[in-house]
Amino acid sequence: MDPARTDGARPQRSTTSTPRWVGIVLGVVVAAVALAAGQVLSAFAAAASSPIVAVGQAAIDRTPEWLKSFAIATFGERDKLALVVGMLGVLAVLSAIVGVLSLRRPRVGVAALIGLGLVGAAAALTRPGAGPTWALPSAGAMAVGLWALAVLRRAALRAPRSEDAGGRPHAFDRRAFVRGAIVLGAAATAGGLGGAMLAERRTGAATSRARVRIPAASDPAPPLPAGADLRVPGLSPFVTPNHEFYRVDTALVPPQVRAETWTLELFGMVDRPRTITYDELLGMDLVERDLTLSCVSNEVGGRYVGNARWTGVLLAPLLEEAGLQAGSDQLVSRSIDGMTIGTPAAVVMDGRDAMLAVAMNGEPLPIEHGFPVRMIVPGLYGYVGATKWIVEIEATTFAAFDAYWTRRGWAEDPGPVETMSRIDTPRPLARMPAGPVVVAGVAWAQHRGIRRVEVRVDEGDWQEAELGAVPSVDTWRQWRWRWDATPGSHTLVVRATDGEGITQPEQRTPPFPDGATGWHSVVVTVE
Repeated sequence: MDPARTDGARPQRSTTSTPRWVGIVLGVVVAAVALAAGQVLSAFAAAASSPIVAVGQAAIDRTPEWLKSFAIATFGERDKLALVVGMLGVLAVLSAIVGVLSLRRPRVGVAALIGLGLVGAAAALTRPGAGPTWALPSAGAMAVGLWALAVLRRAALRAPRSEDAGGRPHAFDRRAFVRGAIVLGAAATAGGLGGAMLAERRTGAATSRARVRIPAASDPAPPLPAGADLRVPGLSPFVTPNHEFYRVDTALVPPQVRAETWTLELFGMVDRPRTITYDELLGMDLVERDLTLSCVSNEVGGRYVGNARWTGVLLAPLLEEAGLQAGSDQLVSRSIDGMTIGTPAAVVMDGRDAMLAVAMNGEPLPIEHGFPVRMIVPGLYGYVGATKWIVEIEATTFAAFDAYWTRRGWAEDPGPVETMSRIDTPRPLARMPAGPVVVAGVAWAQHRGIRRVEVRVDEGDWQEAELGAVPSVDTWRQWRWRWDATPGSHTLVVRATDGEGITQPEQRTPPFPDGATGWHSVVVTVE
């Protein structure tokens, strides 16, 4: 018998026989449980108060512009997913290290969880519109994580009643630990999924959207002209389906806004400030327009452009009724998540169909595209004219306020959208048999229109393409050209001329700071 046990003293626990993988599992499971608890509690505070969302959003806001541009160019519309996956990956590695250290030094795990709670709470409390309750998810995550750490560590270090063949007590009860890890891991998974569902049920953005009925427009768009959609296989459709429309914004999670509680504050350099509710907006004269939107981050040949039929209220009459003052040259629109976009007031008031949109392709705005209301200004890039989840419009001046993207170096008062054209088919590096081939794509120069599109094979002469019909100068235009393809490797190049007779320049420039330029080309092989 071990003499150390004869005096009734508790045997000294040791981690010498505890495998390292135990610490790794311990750390990862504890972190997962803590984050799941934060997700559940955020349903009662705000979705943006979840620790992972709050920290991720803070990371987006503090990311250098060059890194944001790299992420968009590299991951496209999956940039936010890449951020979340990256954050979780880093957190998993750090949690594994902390878990291994915590087997011998529990204070390491305690300090890490307290630090996680403080960072999450600070990130949440500094978000626009945050209240004191926004700290609760991070505080709850910390408390639940400390409890999970104690439970799993106790299981990892629990000594069984039996001794091994050499008479030495075991220092690790594998069954107890694995059982505890599985139970807590399952609870974390259920908590994460359940928290997301609970948040949706409580915020009710999807439910609110499902109840919305958009009135018929008093100024409807006419049917698309015959030949607007050339229906070439591989060619982007004239009207982009909602689920395929590009999404570029800084919201890690799309804000959940109920139409029943939404209001728009119109104030600043106006004679008659006012507050507009969603029902009041729907009761105004609605217009319906086919409009193309494009992102300033779009590279030559990129996919951050789309065309849809939008329904909304024209913005200029609202500003006229409010008494927009002559000295105001900038309209600062604010999203519910704090995003600010500065739009030249003169552009909004020059007669174009700048609007507060409530519907997209015949249905209420999708949540990821700004439900319940977003702003659209034809002829401007989204970063200066397409505020999603809009809740404020302040009439001010460029001298008085720098909007979000301006503070990050993008042009404050940019010119119009650059004239651009793109080859959709054939795709880059495509292989095809010799003979007739249809080369087709889209071109756009919003608010100026497209007058001509030309295609060149290798260094040959420019050939004019056939153009599709368009309802207005505010949409993109499809084009196609029939090519008698000969064997070999060929480079196809496209260029467009806008409605003012200006042909897009050959030289490629990057999107920063006011939009990319250059000819799009693809290399194909004819066999």
